[in-house]
Amino acid sequence: MKKVSSVEEYIEENNHFSEALTLLRGLFTSTELEESIKWNAPVYALNGKNVMGLGAFKQHFGIWFFNGVFLKDEKKLLEKAQEKTKALRQMRFESIDNIDKNTVLAYIKEAIENQKLGKEIKPSKTTPKDIIVPPELGNCFKDHVALRDAFKSLSPSKQREYCAFITDAKRDATKQTRLEKITPMILQGVGLHDKYKNC
Repeated sequence: MKKVSSVEEYIEENNHFSEALTLLRGLFTSTELEESIKWNAPVYALNGKNVMGLGAFKQHFGIWFFNGVFLKDEKKLLEKAQEKTKALRQMRFESIDNIDKNTVLAYIKEAIENQKLGKEIKPSKTTPKDIIVPPELGNCFKDHVALRDAFKSLSPSKQREYCAFITDAKRDATKQTRLEKITPMILQGVGLHDKYKNC
């Protein structure tokens, strides 16, 4: 689909559902939602926060509720957009005849109210990857306390680089050679790739 610059153009581009899209748009614009185009589709926001969007496809069209997970959905009209989506829900239609204006408007108003109440799923902060010390390096630490302490004083990213360097070796002999190479570097408190980073 070509890039659109207005909701009118979006409806025109999806003329097989133009009447239905115009009807839904009328329900959105009858509220306090602000209309814009984002991701090449109509999006409706409240105080800069996306509340819902309008979408048309070959066989169906519908409404995206950005925080639809909080809607009561007493009529069981919502479905997950994808299996992995946490908050996003969609209401699908195949024809204008499937739209009950009062029901849809009730869902829209509930979504607006939820937004005013601040109901939204915040993106979860990614936890740093655990540092898995390979056995070869771990065994070295048992006999060499200074090496273990020097390793622990390195940043997590440097620790991960050294662990990956050993783990990525296929042969035991290569692992041993790599271990001998990095031991003085760890004791100096430098990272595996520091000399390249400072170039």
